[in-house]
Amino acid sequence: MARPVTLFTGQWADLPFEEVARLAGEWGYDGLEIACWGDHLDVSRWDDADYVQSRLDILERNGLKVYAISNHLTGQAVCDDPIDERHRDILSDRVWGDGDPEGVRQRAAEDLKNTARIAAKLGVKTVNGFSGSSIWKAVAMFPPASDEFIARGYRDFADRFHPILDVFEEVGVRFALEPHPSEIAYDYWTAKDTLDAIGHRESFGFNFDPSHFVWQQLDSVAFVLDFADHIFHVHVKESITNFDGRGGVLGSHRPWADPRRGWTFVSTGHGAVKWEPLFRALNAIGYDGPTSVEWEDAGMNRLIGAPEALAFVRKLNDITPPEAAFDAAFSSAASNADKSDTA
Repeated sequence: MARPVTLFTGQWADLPFEEVARLAGEWGYDGLEIACWGDHLDVSRWDDADYVQSRLDILERNGLKVYAISNHLTGQAVCDDPIDERHRDILSDRVWGDGDPEGVRQRAAEDLKNTARIAAKLGVKTVNGFSGSSIWKAVAMFPPASDEFIARGYRDFADRFHPILDVFEEVGVRFALEPHPSEIAYDYWTAKDTLDAIGHRESFGFNFDPSHFVWQQLDSVAFVLDFADHIFHVHVKESITNFDGRGGVLGSHRPWADPRRGWTFVSTGHGAVKWEPLFRALNAIGYDGPTSVEWEDAGMNRLIGAPEALAFVRKLNDITPPEAAFDAAFSSAASNADKSDTA
């Protein structure tokens, strides 16, 4: 199963797109998962044929293809409540506008529609991203949130995403939500509730990232197997935990790599994800899409981590089912066939 290994450019958006493509090509990546921020991809230029071609030309010059694009930052603002200075820091001037919260949400939705349109122009079938959530603020369960309060949050998500998905379907592109704390889906049961809320639309699925499952103490393999039809894309990213009785899953408002944190992200191959059973599960569900390295590690140089991660994922992708069952040679039919061949 020849799954391409790609590099997600989100954590490289401080560099020009041309430079990131050069590095990824020299390291031997098959392609990129292009972030829609920095100078990497401007979704507002979806109808500019010369601009779209310029992105494809950069990829071709570096021996790369594009398998997915991602607009996590804009997607976060579609459903979030509150909208505040944190969003101002991650959104374009175009989406932020005057900062009026509902206006921000509506402009973010339009930007996500344009993300589908530029994906189609690039020949890409999957857009990854976030959704935001109006009910994430209730996750700590105090002040108490009623069942209706939570249900209203899922209705808000559906009301805002149905028109977005209409555009995705018009242009033949799928949206892959990354289950992640602060999103409408962040674990197994909220993923199920999210699918129910959106009516199990075929254009809506998940970008699976096991790094968020480690520190939430969730089962990555169970998620992949149970949501097999909805796994549209896979991030290869790691995290580690340090539950020493002082720091817990909420992070304690400590910065990345701070040893007081209960968990932190680390470069692929250096964390607590059980990769081999996870890749065997991907084989079992027939997933043949990208395995995209999302490099995040506050304690390691990315110029070392990214090529090292590529080699690590290549070995995982080598775990493929044999052409015949290992015990096929034990069958009497196989033995008789061998005898007739030598008669």
